[in-house]
Amino acid sequence: MDPGSDTEALVDGGGRVEEVRHSLRAVIDPELGDTIVDLGMVRSIDVAGGHVVVDVALTVAACPLRSQIERDVRGQVEALDWVDSMEIHIATMDATERAAVMARARWKAREDAPDTAIPATTRVLAIASGKGGVGKSSVTVNLAVALARRGLTVGILDADIWGFSVPRLLGMEGGVEARKGKMVPLEKKVGTGLVRVLSMGFLADEEQAIMWRGLVLNRAVQQFLQDAHWGDLDYLLIDLPPGTGDVQMGLARLLPRTEMLVVTTPPLAAQKVAARAADMARKGYLRVAGVIENMSDFTCEHGTTYALFGSGGGSRLAHGLGVPLIGSIPLHPDLAAAGDAGEPLAAGDGELATLFAELARVVAEEVAPLLETSSCSARLVERVRRAVAQGEDEGGGVEGN
Repeated sequence: MDPGSDTEALVDGGGRVEEVRHSLRAVIDPELGDTIVDLGMVRSIDVAGGHVVVDVALTVAACPLRSQIERDVRGQVEALDWVDSMEIHIATMDATERAAVMARARWKAREDAPDTAIPATTRVLAIASGKGGVGKSSVTVNLAVALARRGLTVGILDADIWGFSVPRLLGMEGGVEARKGKMVPLEKKVGTGLVRVLSMGFLADEEQAIMWRGLVLNRAVQQFLQDAHWGDLDYLLIDLPPGTGDVQMGLARLLPRTEMLVVTTPPLAAQKVAARAADMARKGYLRVAGVIENMSDFTCEHGTTYALFGSGGGSRLAHGLGVPLIGSIPLHPDLAAAGDAGEPLAAGDGELATLFAELARVVAEEVAPLLETSSCSARLVERVRRAVAQGEDEGGGVEGN
């Protein structure tokens, strides 16, 4: 035997392995939207002459797409003119492999995010809590008002479709008008700033139950983001529903540049649930920007302070997540009364207004400052979009759409 034949065979075999691997990039997992090669589902490829053995690992043993994937793999490999025969070995991924696949799938969805009506320069902050009853909506509204008092234009998207409360907290009511087939957010002047709001509360009766699930909820949020005239916004605050469900995951796909502020209360149980919300954000490749502790303590009329729900929950959560504790908001009856009256405390004077003003300062100057660099890519993209839109308007290309 020629001494060089083994080396030549290895080179040839290696080339054929890569040829098989390349052909398998045409096999797409339709649920995950990516090739089985890039998803890491092809464990190994062995080539011996014209015989090919492919090991494929599926995410679950009872994968409903098993037959389709197996058929597509066979079709792609057998289409190679040098292949005489092949075998497909199907296995199930272990936990580590499965986690890697899901991470790749989430990143793929992030890259393919659809266009929205939110300007590229807008800082998008989702206010999340993981659980209900922690005052998340109250924090959202007062933070938005405090930002507007700085002369900013702030949007509020009430994504809590089931439990909308933003309109009442702001004292806003009325129907949503349409302009060229798109919703126009309701507006509220705050000092030299402006708050724009879209909520299911403007479209449904306050006491009417919204009995929607999954895809319908996501579609509602998608319409609020895509089919609305938001105009120029400095910030968009998104009041998320409690938990880590469909709306949260849909938001990661629709607005992958979203950053999350996590609201918690002092008890350990609330802290643990809030940590799950942060974990969900990071698995969706969203930045967790900071923690806000609500109901931190209560000071009675005699000046004595009581930690009614414990203490340190916000600090512990922030430390565990490696993010800053942006602020702590005390338990105060005026907050509830102001919400019922539709008069946010952040719009007035006093200790709590000062506290929210400081919270807004930290957000605007330290945690999520606005993009002021004239040459940044986001601002350049926005200029191009405006120029295109202006040209369409002048030419009448979008009239009636």
